[in-house]
Amino acid sequence: MTNTRPVPKISVRGLRKSFGRKQVLDGLDIDCGSGESLVVIGGSGTGKSVLVKCILGLLHPEAGSIYIDGAETVGLPHAARERMLQKFGMLFQGSALFDSLNVWENVAFGLVQGRGMERAAARDIALAKLAAVGLGPEVSLLRTSELSGGMQKRVALARAIAAEPEIVFFDEPTTGLDPIMADVINDLIVECVREVGTTAVSITHDMVSARKIADRIAMLYQGRIVWHGPTAEIEHSGNPFVDQFIHGRADGPIKMQVRAA
Repeated sequence: MTNTRPVPKISVRGLRKSFGRKQVLDGLDIDCGSGESLVVIGGSGTGKSVLVKCILGLLHPEAGSIYIDGAETVGLPHAARERMLQKFGMLFQGSALFDSLNVWENVAFGLVQGRGMERAAARDIALAKLAAVGLGPEVSLLRTSELSGGMQKRVALARAIAAEPEIVFFDEPTTGLDPIMADVINDLIVECVREVGTTAVSITHDMVSARKIADRIAMLYQGRIVWHGPTAEIEHSGNPFVDQFIHGRADGPIKMQVRAA
């Protein structure tokens, strides 16, 4: 019988990454389907950002495989990795905008510097992407220091989708935002995924955001995925780690390291 199961857009198998004696990822397995919005939850310091950096190739794992569209990416030579990176967009936790560039230049940075696009054409795309996140052309000439935190996050989102990447990573997309602006960002992420068909991988500890943007949620704890499933099932996961985390309980199997005064 022919196996007709679709190849995952991202497939991670047996991933291990440590820093000195600290084992951060310990044989982690996870898949993300094409056009799916996957959210990885977990406490601070559990390795969520390390996982994303390994997929992006910013960190090199000690063991394991990372497949993009079925092709192994661990150990790719430089030229092949550069081609693969064109599939990715990234919304950084702190937005990571360039102070020396105005808004549209920030949005167009990857188009001009990474793809060699002419500035005029890149500016047109930047203005269109800014409009997609609710920012008018009057914002395009501002410096990033003139923007509120929510506006900076929207500019960063416009930059992440400027090249219409196949995969976008969102690193704590609502951190530092008030609840209303956080909901605006969540709505924009959902629109980007649904309208463009982008595959999205988000990492967060914000359960309001996770429930809104995720098709599927996975929980990372002690270097492994301890539960994954559809968003609608997380309230009834039957997993004590998930139950403690999503309800914010101090008591449970997750033990926080608290140093006595």
